[in-house]
Amino acid sequence: MKTRTLGEGLTVSALGLGCMGMSSAYGPAPDAQEMIKLIRTAHEQGVTLFDTAEAYGPFANEILLGSALAPIRDKVVIATKFGFDIDLETGERRAGTNSRPEHIKAVVEASLKRLRTDRIDLLYQHRVDPAVPIEEVAGTVQQLIAEGKVGHFGLSEAGVQTIRRAHAVQKVTAVQSEYSLFWREPEHELLPLLEELHIGFMPFSPLGAGFLTGKIDENTTFDPTDFRNCVPRFTPEARRANAALVVAIKRIADRKGATPAQIALAWLLAQKNWIVPIPGTTKQHRLEENLGAVDLELTQDDLQEINSETSKIQVQGERLPEAAMKMVGR
Repeated sequence: MKTRTLGEGLTVSALGLGCMGMSSAYGPAPDAQEMIKLIRTAHEQGVTLFDTAEAYGPFANEILLGSALAPIRDKVVIATKFGFDIDLETGERRAGTNSRPEHIKAVVEASLKRLRTDRIDLLYQHRVDPAVPIEEVAGTVQQLIAEGKVGHFGLSEAGVQTIRRAHAVQKVTAVQSEYSLFWREPEHELLPLLEELHIGFMPFSPLGAGFLTGKIDENTTFDPTDFRNCVPRFTPEARRANAALVVAIKRIADRKGATPAQIALAWLLAQKNWIVPIPGTTKQHRLEENLGAVDLELTQDDLQEINSETSKIQVQGERLPEAAMKMVGR
């Protein structure tokens, strides 16, 4: 497995594993023992970066990851997150965010126990809290780093000015936001800022929540609890319109002897050497397919063709529900 460096010194596998779907968001949670086996298989195949959050479940995903990684804890990098207003006793998720310093510290203590570890390698603010200055948040994480409970500081879905302000207090090692051939908005302001400040980037939904695999079309039905039922981009009408994007990617994939998912991931890896996508999966064969993208070489001609073909297609539908969109880019 090839490696990449986030920020100024966090070395991880070129592809990480997003673990959210193993506990929430995409319908009923799969069997926990099967997911533990999948996580350990990912590590055996070279993955060292595993991404979770207290909000996934809530709590269930951290517990799962803690169980899976306990035997190999010192060989992996664990990224988790704070920031939503979740009752730490009951798991009740209240509306909005909570990044008050005392809450951050309490979340970290709870996450350490669930993850069965004495440190969190990469701690993200999950969403910016407009009620708490980002300098105060960064300062709190700085204290946790000084105490040895946290290794590195990250931000998720933050706006460029927030990132700059946070970085001035405590160096930000990585930023996490959606980025893929399905959603290229980060190229306008975010990527140039990260390059300027030497901050790594971990794109989530690098396969467009599954759409770029080519396995979803306008007739696909999702489990009633699957979050994609609420996403404008996943209405049948939007899926019908956006199918042209997958057709373009598949044409290139067929020529390269690859799958659409591998092309989408290899394209991301080719953008910057400090980009580390974190595709999620609950299936062994999908894990192996995704990891195959790391060794897929895209030439400059390939990249130009991908950009040329996909730029002709206007993606339809917002990437998140309206309420969730109001919480990003702050």
